[in-house]
Amino acid sequence: MKVVDARAAPPGGAGGHRTPRPPTGDARVDQIPDPGRTREPTSAPLAHRRPAGRRRQPGRTRRGPPAGAGQPDPAAAGRPAPAGRQSSGSTENFPPGTFAAPDIPLAGVRAHLTQFQSIATTNGGNRAHGRPGYLASVNYVRGQLDAVGYRTTVQSFTYNGATGYNLIADWPGGDPDDVLVTGAHLDSVAAGPGINDNASGSAAILEVALAVARTGLAPRRQPRFAWWGAEEAGLRGSQYYVNSLSTADRDRIAGYLNFDMVGSPNAGYFVYDGDNSDGVGSGPGPAGSAQIEQTIQAYFSSIGVPTRGTDFDGRSDYGPFIRVGIPAGGTFTGAEGVKSSSQAALWGGTAGTAFDPCYHRACDTIGNIDDTALDRNADAIGYAVWTLAGTPAPPGSTVYEDTFETATGWTVDPAGSDTATAGRWSRADPAATSSGVATQLGTTVSGSFDLVTGPLAGSTAGEHDVDGGVTSIGSPPVSLPADGTLTLEFAWYLAHLSNASSADYLRVRMVGGSTRTLLEVVGAASNRAAAWQTASADVSAFAGQSVRIVVEAADAGGASLVEAAVDDLRITRS
Repeated sequence: MKVVDARAAPPGGAGGHRTPRPPTGDARVDQIPDPGRTREPTSAPLAHRRPAGRRRQPGRTRRGPPAGAGQPDPAAAGRPAPAGRQSSGSTENFPPGTFAAPDIPLAGVRAHLTQFQSIATTNGGNRAHGRPGYLASVNYVRGQLDAVGYRTTVQSFTYNGATGYNLIADWPGGDPDDVLVTGAHLDSVAAGPGINDNASGSAAILEVALAVARTGLAPRRQPRFAWWGAEEAGLRGSQYYVNSLSTADRDRIAGYLNFDMVGSPNAGYFVYDGDNSDGVGSGPGPAGSAQIEQTIQAYFSSIGVPTRGTDFDGRSDYGPFIRVGIPAGGTFTGAEGVKSSSQAALWGGTAGTAFDPCYHRACDTIGNIDDTALDRNADAIGYAVWTLAGTPAPPGSTVYEDTFETATGWTVDPAGSDTATAGRWSRADPAATSSGVATQLGTTVSGSFDLVTGPLAGSTAGEHDVDGGVTSIGSPPVSLPADGTLTLEFAWYLAHLSNASSADYLRVRMVGGSTRTLLEVVGAASNRAAAWQTASADVSAFAGQSVRIVVEAADAGGASLVEAAVDDLRITRS
């Protein structure tokens, strides 16, 4: 993490600073010298170009529901379970039919850290910009990736009279016009080997990249991994990369995940505040950042680890991305900031001591790592990549589809049992509302209309939200074929303020010969910003039946502010 005046650092170690100027340098893209090796790319360069324009975001696509929701594996230790239920306050789950992230082995991450320590030890004690230890680090990471089929590219730049390098690795799977970038800076300061700052982030994303290869992941979005040079000199490598992108190339990046210092010895668990729910510092990230934050929080909630927000203060490599409107997020376990007594009560560790007492010092060695924090963060990175890369669109024919751009016969209160006095479901062109966080989105997944609770804005955010109980809306009858695998996909969001409770919810059910809840998202006493996500469920059990899809929302916990929406619903047969 880039150095900053420690006196400005709040608890959590993320202090403010002036935004660094973009790096200067040459514009060439080179191979790092590697005598005796020839690399053949495993996939063609990005050749298909989408016209420049609106960027695909983690919660928004141009066709069909947005990618961005994943199904945790209930059988995997440390993964959210059970399926079909999601809580904004604790566990976040998605129905069956989407990818489950594997466990990211701590032993693999530690093995990479050992290599980085050895590289520093044999190269003057550091891996800093312009020093041989940095070049050796890049060659090590590249060798690991080339061996498992990544297409790797080294981008060189010049700063302060020395050549720096960014390593970019594209996995040959997913849509190359819709890319999820995961990055970490690879350089250390000159004072030491930089094992926590930031071999930890570099090793963790490397092991996640190797897990992508081991599992043969074929997601909707193309995973891209990046290791940045000269971050410690002022975000020089990541800024150079972003500056080198054309407008069209920027538009291809759906989001950026940043991991800088993820194994601090006196660790905290900080998640970048994408929706500005903390209400401090720089404000929210670009649209889509809220979903990244919620996805990462969901993983930590699933393993019972509380998180706290950290501001987009510009100290790490997300800075160049958010400045050009690319949504971003990530985790951080603390730097020179001092852990408070309340933080020690929350996470353990030692109050009154820095999260990383060896920050930017020679003692930032292999012994300066908390394995528990490193393991949890590596698994969180895996969960975020698998979730946000998204499930590919199911193959086969479309049985039923509704984008809600025209009226197709959805019925409000189909069972005649609704109790809500306001904020009833309707098909509408929604107005945006907010109250500290976005509570209703004025943009839909496609077109102008969606299913939304209380679509008007009103004079206050709470004027047209759900009040007084349950509101529901049901689809017209849908005849399902008797054979094949049937998959339902749809986009959704639930938003609420801190006056909500677990009695509030969004629920989607399929009703036929039996009734099945496909998605349930429950409230919590915290702010939850509206952000489009995707759910997917295998509904083959209803094959051969006439079914209805019923969507419900409830303000059942008192004076809660609750809003919800659903869009781009589709059933396919494969």
